[in-house]
Amino acid sequence: QVQLVESGGGLVQTGGSLRLSCTASGRTFSSNTLGWFRQAPGKERDIVASITWNGGVTYYADSVKGRFTISRDNAKNTVYLQMNSLKPEDTAVYYCAARWPVRTTVAVRVSQYDYWGQGTQVTVSS
Repeated sequence: QVQLVESGGGLVQTGGSLRLSCTASGRTFSSNTLGWFRQAPGKERDIVASITWNGGVTYYADSVKGRFTISRDNAKNTVYLQMNSLKPEDTAVYYCAARWPVRTTVAVRVSQYDYWGQGTQVTVSS
C-alpha cells in the first residue's frame, strides 16, 4: 500500500520559516515527478511547486517564487518544501503528491497526480 506522509507544519509568525517533509512508503518514487499543493478554507487545491525525478526541473507558483524551495532526496524517498518569508496568505493545508507511472516533466494540475498525502496544516499569524 502506497502512503505519503507529510510533516513539519505548524504555527509561525509572519516572516518566519518552516520546512515541510513528505516521505513515501510502499513504493519508490525516485523516478517520478513530485509536487506540493495547498488548500485554504473555501478555496480550491492549488499547485505550490513541482519537481522532476532528478530535481533538474522545478516549477513554482508565482505567489511563492523566491520564497519557497522544493527539493528531494531520492535515497530517502522524500520531498521537501522550504518555506521562507511566510505570509498570512500562505495559511493552508499543504499536501504532497506523486505522479505514477514514471513522468519526467513537472505537473501543475491536481488531476495529473495519482497519490496524495493526508496534508499538514500551516498557519501564519500576522
